[in-house]
Amino acid sequence: MEIVEVSPRDGLQNEDRTLSTEDKLELVARAARTGVRRIEVTSFVRPDRVPQLADAAEVVAGLPDTGVAHSALVLNARGYERAVAAGIREVTTLVLASDTFSQRNQGMTTAEAVEAVRDIRARGRADGVTVAVTIGASFGCPFEGEVPDERFRSVAARVADLDADEVCLADTIGVAVPSDVETRFGVLAELSPSVPMRIHLHDTRNTGVANAVAAVRSGVRALDASLGGIGGCPFAPGASGNVATEDVVYTLHRMGYDTGLDLDECLEHARWVTDRLGVAPSGRLASVGGFPA
Repeated sequence: MEIVEVSPRDGLQNEDRTLSTEDKLELVARAARTGVRRIEVTSFVRPDRVPQLADAAEVVAGLPDTGVAHSALVLNARGYERAVAAGIREVTTLVLASDTFSQRNQGMTTAEAVEAVRDIRARGRADGVTVAVTIGASFGCPFEGEVPDERFRSVAARVADLDADEVCLADTIGVAVPSDVETRFGVLAELSPSVPMRIHLHDTRNTGVANAVAAVRSGVRALDASLGGIGGCPFAPGASGNVATEDVVYTLHRMGYDTGLDLDECLEHARWVTDRLGVAPSGRLASVGGFPA
């Protein structure tokens, strides 16, 4: 079972305090010490829109070559070009399931976002860059409300046509429950049976860990999580923190799954980053510890 640590990107983009480049690199190094093998380190988006990550190129330039895969979020061709020029070899792109959210977040419709990703996918093939696609707001939209089954299937079918290296379903505003996760990954598996599946969870309504379990039982083998449960989406009202890495690791380990992560290391670094940000950990494990003690 693979944990993708997203605290350096999604974890930091919605916090009031902006960490220095040095602190971001320290966070990446600490994340690697947990045993994680994939880390989303930053995003190459407009600095005026996400000022917390304005130093994306500087962060990538400072990354050590330790064998850990470093990825970045890109939303368009310009972002892709910046990421590749900086040295990134794995990108995640975004297609939002609702047009309203897509217009507000990316200034384009969902259909236009699919075409932007199609261009990035073609460039990635030529450049040898791995391209993953996240379907954002897969379970609910902050502006339109419910994402109907037929709408999700339509968007997922367009994404399947892109033949991405990986497809991720994101619960951007933390509204999903386990039955939603099972149903929508069932649709995705039907449409893209050979493409690896990933899930990105926000714990806004305290369903993040339950949804992680549902995803694993639905065939998902990669889960995004954030140390301390920090983060969220600045363009989605009410989209509070990601599901906490330490909570997911504890749950999966107790269920008998091997994530390759050390829970004590996760707890130590969750406390470090939340202290640097001046916030309390949103996950439970950082407060009570694991079991047995």
